[in-house]
Amino acid sequence: MQYIYNINASEHHIQLLGDDYRYIIKVRRHKIDDIIALRNLKDNILYSYKIENITRRELTISLISQQELIIKSNKNLHIGWCVIDTKVIEKNISSLNEMGVEKISFIYCNKSQKNFKIDRTRLNKILLNSSQQCGRSQMMTIEILDSLDKFLESYPKSYMLNFSDSFLIDNKDDINSIIIGCEGGFSSEEIGKFEKNKIVGFDSSLILKSESAVLGVTSICLL
Repeated sequence: MQYIYNINASEHHIQLLGDDYRYIIKVRRHKIDDIIALRNLKDNILYSYKIENITRRELTISLISQQELIIKSNKNLHIGWCVIDTKVIEKNISSLNEMGVEKISFIYCNKSQKNFKIDRTRLNKILLNSSQQCGRSQMMTIEILDSLDKFLESYPKSYMLNFSDSFLIDNKDDINSIIIGCEGGFSSEEIGKFEKNKIVGFDSSLILKSESAVLGVTSICLL
């Protein structure tokens, strides 16, 4: 873990208990006078604290220094992801967070199964744990939209990933926002909402699952 999230990070004295206590003392085996890093994820400050006291159930830490330290991808990438099985989303979203995706808009597209409901609270918990592990100073943000039209109202310059003679890798420097379909792809109506030069594809004849396409796009655009 690169830091521990705590909403009170920046205060001079903090008591830690519960999961944070168990991680610091039982897992990392820190002792009195050891230094640990905290973030509150409201600012870009990394706060350094010294362990002052340890009891059987909590520890007291004191602020000793702070520094602005922005950890993020060198490029911003926003993904519109047509809703698929939420278990698959939950399995892959931490990887997208670690690779530096700035934002994901989950969209109920024409071929999305409407019975899949996005659990925002659960996703935020996964993203929080992921951010602590990879060190990013602001975790990915998410939103939920009920149609492609709503997405395009807010992000009219977005690209679409689909079968195309125009390849993603050749256009990656121009792409800040891109939509990726669910299983079964896009309907002809949805494809018609994009100009031809805004539709890009992989230089491959293989058919990818939605989650594989999302990871592939992210890797090409960000890594």
